Amino acid sequence: MKAVNIKEGIYWVGGIDWNVRSFHGYSTQRGSTYNAYLVIDEKITLIDTVKGYLADEMMSRISSIVDPARIDYIVSNHVEMDHSGALPQIMEIAKNATIITCASGEKGLRAHYKKDWSFKVVKSGDNIELGKRSLEFLLTPMVHWPDNMVCYMPQEKILFSNDSFGQHLASSERFDDEYPIDIVMEEARKYYANIVLPYGMQVQKELEAAKGLDIEMIATSHGIIWRSHIQEIMSLYADWASNRTSKKAVIVYDSMWKSTETMASSIKSAFEEKGYVIRYMNLEHNHISDVMTEIMDAEYICVGSPTLNNNMLPTVAAFLAYLKGLAPKGRKAIAFGSFGWGGQSIGLVKSELELAGCEVMSEIKQQYVPSSEELKNIEKTVLEII
Repeated sequence: MKAVNIKEGIYWVGGIDWNVRSFHGYSTQRGSTYNAYLVIDEKITLIDTVKGYLADEMMSRISSIVDPARIDYIVSNHVEMDHSGALPQIMEIAKNATIITCASGEKGLRAHYKKDWSFKVVKSGDNIELGKRSLEFLLTPMVHWPDNMVCYMPQEKILFSNDSFGQHLASSERFDDEYPIDIVMEEARKYYANIVLPYGMQVQKELEAAKGLDIEMIATSHGIIWRSHIQEIMSLYADWASNRTSKKAVIVYDSMWKSTETMASSIKSAFEEKGYVIRYMNLEHNHISDVMTEIMDAEYICVGSPTLNNNMLPTVAAFLAYLKGLAPKGRKAIAFGSFGWGGQSIGLVKSELELAGCEVMSEIKQQYVPSSEELKNIEKTVLEII
């Protein structure tokens, strides 16, 4: 395993996970990378590590450049195990290394690994000299954990951005101008929708702070490194963080005997008549993380479930639990569904949508199989709402 030179004396030494297909319930169809960076200077510095099972891959890349035992500093921008998982292995070899992190980072690493490592705590505005280069630190709490921070190398104009601007994307290419940019942007959007979405206010603060930096490269913790499309991705982050919606409706449902599905089709027809962009997503065929990616800029979320054992279908319940966690603000919603004799699912869908922060505009119930007239009435009801 060889390191990849990203600037003179600075190397990508991360790990590539070609086969991972799930990340905390987020479908990662294109795999992922766990990016770590090695800086060769008077103080040899490793910025972040990788998941524990890729530690040997990282160590091999580091060893292609320098003896890992010579590492002086290890910057831990984030406690989560996809970033810090290889710390125990590297600290066993680099026994004299100091871990540089923020106060909550130290607290989290001590709690997780139960090790008496050497720590140096930094705060926003602190600077550490490496030799010819230095690192400046900016704490970015809740983008997306309390311990998050980023670091900037002014001499090389590199922002080591932690989880910001990342993508779950496995590739042998390291840069945005080496890989199809439409795929990179698609994965960056999905990453934001499923990981960063609840923290728009914090992202706005981070972007404001980044305005004062001269950035020629964004070295992410996952996926591709940005060097040719920096302004585009920062502009998209500003747009996503603003929580702006468009004239778009996402219709999400599952169905037992097609009655709820035919209701979904009538709701779709109403939105089509009003000129909305529509995403029509059966949960039997669409993963919840792909649904969330579409919801990110949608004005309406319409969720349908028949009643099963006095409850929602499990697929719909799982989606709504996921939606609550990501909690997109300011969305309008419609709860709908069919039933035989109970009908509890629709009220439960409504309640979960409200808990997710949506304004529920209507509950639409249908007993048994809807007739053509009843389907027209459903369409009329929706047309009167939107």
